Amino acid sequence: MPSVSTRCDRTATPTPVTRRRVLLASAGTAAASVAGCLGGGEAETPDPVTVPEEATCDVCGMVIRQHPGPTAEIFYRDRDPNGHDNPARFDSVWEAYQYEFEKDGADWEDTAFYVTDHSTVEYETVEDGSDTLISRHYEASSFAAASDVTYVVGSEVKGTMGRDLLGFSDRSDAEAFHSEWGGSLTTHDGVTPEVVAGLGR
Repeated sequence: MPSVSTRCDRTATPTPVTRRRVLLASAGTAAASVAGCLGGGEAETPDPVTVPEEATCDVCGMVIRQHPGPTAEIFYRDRDPNGHDNPARFDSVWEAYQYEFEKDGADWEDTAFYVTDHSTVEYETVEDGSDTLISRHYEASSFAAASDVTYVVGSEVKGTMGRDLLGFSDRSDAEAFHSEWGGSLTTHDGVTPEVVAGLGR
């Protein structure tokens, strides 16, 4: 498991990213469609929800909305993640996959897996010492199905828990981000325990 830091001093001045697009009007609707191994039929797929103000990450316990970086939600059939109602919530995408791999081994069935869609949000970067961090987005409309995004993996732009998977529903956005910030490109099917183990701090 990667080592992580709970440092939360984020006082630097945000620098707006100029190469962004207008929010897609259909983002909420599109995010509800989850394909492949992510659960049952479309009628059974729950919609993403806005992360509550005091919600904590189901892996590290940090308050999600108080820190930068990508966000994730996973809904499970007939299960209560960490003793609370669905969905399980995470302050990094790599932690969401770590949790999902563990629950797969325990025969939990996920019905929806959502991640921040950086193609549909006006994200910003923040310089914090030697780190470049990316802004947090927790509204329901900011999520896309994990199966519908292209990830930039392990770029120079970090989240709260270090190097992460940054999802883009438009592959050309992912390619442009990768060109600027490095890392590698993959999709949901390419995220393995070995990929996750190489992330974080």
